[in-house]
Amino acid sequence: MSFYVCSYCGYGSSSWLGRCPNCGQWNTLKEQLNLNKEKKGKGEVNKKLKIIPLNQVKVQAGQRIKTGIFEFDRVLGGGFIPGEVILLTGEPGVGKTTLLLQILQKIDTLYIAGEESVEQIKSRVERLNIDVNHFLISNTLQVEAIVEGIKNVKKKINLLVIDSIQTIYSNELEAPSGSINQLKITAGKLINFAKKQNLPIILIGHITKEGEIAGPKTLEHMVDCVLNFEGDKLSYFRLLRANKNRFGPTDEIGIFEMRESGLREVNNPLAFVNKKKISPGKAIVGVAEGKRPLFFEIQTLVSQSQLAFPRRVVAGFDYNKLLLLLAVTKKYLYLPIDKYDIYVNITGGFNIKSTTADLGLIASLFSSFKNISVPNESVFVGEVSLLGEVRQTFFEKKILNEAKRLGFRELYSSLNIDKIVDLKKIFIT
Repeated sequence: MSFYVCSYCGYGSSSWLGRCPNCGQWNTLKEQLNLNKEKKGKGEVNKKLKIIPLNQVKVQAGQRIKTGIFEFDRVLGGGFIPGEVILLTGEPGVGKTTLLLQILQKIDTLYIAGEESVEQIKSRVERLNIDVNHFLISNTLQVEAIVEGIKNVKKKINLLVIDSIQTIYSNELEAPSGSINQLKITAGKLINFAKKQNLPIILIGHITKEGEIAGPKTLEHMVDCVLNFEGDKLSYFRLLRANKNRFGPTDEIGIFEMRESGLREVNNPLAFVNKKKISPGKAIVGVAEGKRPLFFEIQTLVSQSQLAFPRRVVAGFDYNKLLLLLAVTKKYLYLPIDKYDIYVNITGGFNIKSTTADLGLIASLFSSFKNISVPNESVFVGEVSLLGEVRQTFFEKKILNEAKRLGFRELYSSLNIDKIVDLKKIFIT
């Protein structure tokens, strides 16, 4: 019985179709014969099950390979684990290659350049003033050639970088590189090689327009660690998060600042705040990013609207959450905001998803509406409920202790505010 399989996405059909119903590609369905017959000769099925008692398995000492970049090592959990496979993702132009080149300058690395030529990589390395003595580079994109070629390299390789996984292909498939089938096969071969050779591998993955990792979702399940490098390209700051980490934490973040000379680590929790400038519509909020207390500046502009339906423009904050807080503010602070345009921005180009920033947003809104500045030594920490209550949030005490250490004198949180109405007191001078 004949069976047809799409070489691009793996869709199966009992009859040939000119166009794949799943991925929409033309002339990709190939006939597969004798699916139910076992292969003979070299492809004979191995029916022997290899069983090893768990107490006889020898575990190597978990010596991590440190990069020397503390913010990166922090997210991984202390460095690379031998045999670990890491998927590094991020939007185009956010600085993934720059980050890799900087963290690998002290590690013997083989860099597979699929996106750029070796001359372009060399030019970037010279611009970043990176020591190239630890780098080997190749433009070979066939996965079988990469795996066999590493075994013949005389110099010891401690890390393999694939930039990017969408450019690698296997000669076992006729599908183009970047297709779902190619991604599954190539990633599987590289992961199997990493485990057998105890060689850490970093795979760079693309991000789709919807903000998801390009390729099958199973690619995330296959790897040991998924790192996301994010940040607004119009801002200097970048965040590194671990969405998945089998050998380390997932609640740590690394903060970097993009400069002409490359990425610089950011250790100051007040890097996103300008404490010197005081103006109406500005409030400072404390947020727990992972286990680190960070402080952000919320800027709100309230202006008379000429439209039947006033504008609500948000950058860095959840739009639906803003509408909810506006309704709470109208009910409990009696602000007539129905005829006003409201613009909200989080400085630094970051998105705040934590409910810890609710209280600060309302403070900035009230400040802009009344045209009264919030004292710069004030910080707001708290979630606002639909009943007008300020509730305790995750790591609240740790954030408040860090705020005291940094010199904030007025701390507003669930510990000293019972109702949102009490916020009026902060504007009494």
